[in-house]
Amino acid sequence: MRTSDSPYVADWFIVSLRWLVLLGVTVSLALGGRLLVLPNVLLIGLAGWNIVLTLLAGLNRRLARHREISLGIDLLAVGLYFYLAGGFSNPAFWVIILPLLTAALYFEVIGAFVSAALMILVEIGTTILQSQALLSMLILGASVFITFLIAGVFGFFSMRLIQTIRRTRLTLSEAQQKKQRVENDRMRAIYGLTSTLTATLNYQRVLDSVLDLSLSILNLEPDAPPDDRLICAVLLFSGEKLKVGSARRLTPADMRVVLRGQKGIIAEAIENNKPVVLKDVRNDPELTHFITFMSCNEIYCFPLRSGFNAYGVLLFGHPEQKFFTPGRRELLDILGSQAVVAIQNARLYQDVVDERERMIEVQEEARKKLARDLHDGPTQSVSAIAMRVNLAQRMLLKDPKSVSDELGRIEDLARRTTKEIRHMLFTLRPLILESQGLTAALQSMAEKTKETFGQNVQVKVDESILETIEMGKQGVIFYIVEEAVNNARKHAQAGHIWVNLHLFKPGLALLEIQDDGIGFDVAAVNRSYDQRGSLGMVNLSDRAELVNGVLDVQSQPGKGTRIQVYIPMTEEAADSLHHPSGRQ
Repeated sequence: MRTSDSPYVADWFIVSLRWLVLLGVTVSLALGGRLLVLPNVLLIGLAGWNIVLTLLAGLNRRLARHREISLGIDLLAVGLYFYLAGGFSNPAFWVIILPLLTAALYFEVIGAFVSAALMILVEIGTTILQSQALLSMLILGASVFITFLIAGVFGFFSMRLIQTIRRTRLTLSEAQQKKQRVENDRMRAIYGLTSTLTATLNYQRVLDSVLDLSLSILNLEPDAPPDDRLICAVLLFSGEKLKVGSARRLTPADMRVVLRGQKGIIAEAIENNKPVVLKDVRNDPELTHFITFMSCNEIYCFPLRSGFNAYGVLLFGHPEQKFFTPGRRELLDILGSQAVVAIQNARLYQDVVDERERMIEVQEEARKKLARDLHDGPTQSVSAIAMRVNLAQRMLLKDPKSVSDELGRIEDLARRTTKEIRHMLFTLRPLILESQGLTAALQSMAEKTKETFGQNVQVKVDESILETIEMGKQGVIFYIVEEAVNNARKHAQAGHIWVNLHLFKPGLALLEIQDDGIGFDVAAVNRSYDQRGSLGMVNLSDRAELVNGVLDVQSQPGKGTRIQVYIPMTEEAADSLHHPSGRQ
C-alpha cells in the first residue's frame, strides 16, 4: 500500500461520482418498484466497496495497482448486475456508465473506449440470451451508439480535467519550490549574518554588515531588484547622546543629527526592550529631526540592548504602509538579536584595546613619575653629597677643625637620601602588603611618609570588609591611597592627611582620602589637564576603574580636598553602583 503527503484527486472524484451513481440507481429502482430484488445485493456490495475506497482516499492511501482493481470491480459488479437485473428492462440499466466514468478518470479516452467496448459486449450478450425481439435489438443498437458517445464525452472531459489538475499541481509545486528557495535564501542569509558578524571585531564593519544584511533579507522576491526606498540606520549612544553610527540612504545632514533618545519611539523601544512600529513619523518628537525619515509611512525600531546596557537602536523606514509584515519583522528581530551580540563583542574587544593602551600609558606615567621622584629627591641629594665631599676636601687644607661638622652634615644628608630611596622602593613594591595585608601596608606607608617627609598621615581601616576584598583589589586600593597621599604631600601643603576605609552600605565599601590643605578648583584642573605634565587625577580614575569602582573628587580653594572611591564587593553591588540609582 502506498501513502502520499497530498490527496489523490482522481480517487476523490471517482468516489464522489460513484456515490452519485449509486444514489441515482437507488432512486430509479424505487420509482420502478424494483428496489427489493435479489440482484440489488450487488449494488450493496458496490456501496461497501466505495466505503473502503472513501476511507483510503481520506487517509491518502492506495492499494497496489489501485486503478486496475477499482476499474475491474466496477466492470464485474455492473456487468453482473446488468445481466441478473434483466438488461434494458431494468429501470436502473443506465448503471453501465459507472465503469465508463472510472475508466475515463483513471485512463482517459483510451480507457473509456475500452470499458465501453466491454460493457457493449455485456449488453449484446444479455440481449441475445434474454430476448431477441425487434424492439430489444433496436434498443441495443441505440445503446451501443450512446455508450460509445458517452465514453467519448467522458474521455474528453476527463482528459481536460486531468490536464487542469496537472497544471494546477505544477503551478502549486513551482510556487512551493519558489517559496522554499526564498526560505533557503533567508536561512543562508541568516547563517551568513551570523558568520559575518562573528568573524569581525571591527566596530564599524559590524555596523555596516548589519545594514547590508538587513537590506538583503528584507527583499522577499529573490529575483527582484533591491528596494531602493528602504531606509535604515544604526543609532548608538555616545555618553548620553544618540548619534548615527552607520546608515543607508540618509542625507549628509541626517548623518550629523544628534538625539537624546528620551522621547518617542526610540525611548519606548529602549525602555521596554521591545521593537516598536510607528505609522506616522510626524507624531514622533525626535525622528522629525531626520529629513529622510519624513517620507516614510512606517518605521520599525529595534532596541540594541543587553541587560542594563543600552547600545542604541536599529531604525528602518519605508514609504509603503504595512511594509513591515510579521515575516519581515521576524527577520529583523533575528538580525537585531545577532547585532546586539556582535556590537557587544566589538565593544568588549575595543575596551580591551583601550585598556591595553591605557595600561601602557599608566606604565609610561609610572616611569615618568619614578624619573621625576629620582630627579627631585635622591639625585639632587647625591649631587649635594658630592659637592659637600668636595668642600670637605678643601676644608682639610684650610680649616681641618671644621671638617668634622661638615662630615656630620654629609652623613645626615646621606641618611635622608637613603630613607627617600627606601620609601620609593616601598611604594614600588610594598612586600608588607603581601605578607601582612592592606592595613599593615597603609600604616607602614604612613610611618615612612612621616619619617621621610614629616607629613602626618592617619589611617583607619575597617578590618571586617577586608575579608570580602581579594588581594588584587587590596593592592589597587593601596596604590590609590599612595597616589592620593603623594599628591596631597606635594601640592596641597596639608598639615594632616586622613585615610579611611569603611563600609558605606552592604556590599559597598568607601575609601576616603582627605586633607586640610589649600584645595583647588576641580573643574578648572579638569579643563586644563591636556596641558598638564602630571597625570595624578587620571591615575586615580584609572585605578578606581580597576576595582570596578567610582571616583568622586571634592575640593575648593582654601577648603582642602576629599577624594572618595566607592568600591563594590559583590556583583550585585557593582550593578547597583553603575546603574543610575545605584549610589544615593
